[in-house]
Amino acid sequence: MPHSADPSLRNTPGPACAVAVPDPRPAAVKSEALFDGAPELLIDHRGVMYRLRRTALGKLILTK
Repeated sequence: MPHSADPSLRNTPGPACAVAVPDPRPAAVKSEALFDGAPELLIDHRGVMYRLRRTALGKLILTK
């Protein structure tokens, strides 16, 4: 006599496999939060200082 599987176990999904997918969007920061009222700020990038400043027209300029 052949062995029959429990009918309640048929067509049930296997264990879930969760894979972390990185968010493709870069982090967003409001410039007002960075400047905090100052006209310019310094950014230390790997030991090199950069200056980020706002122009009178509201544009940003990054210089080394």
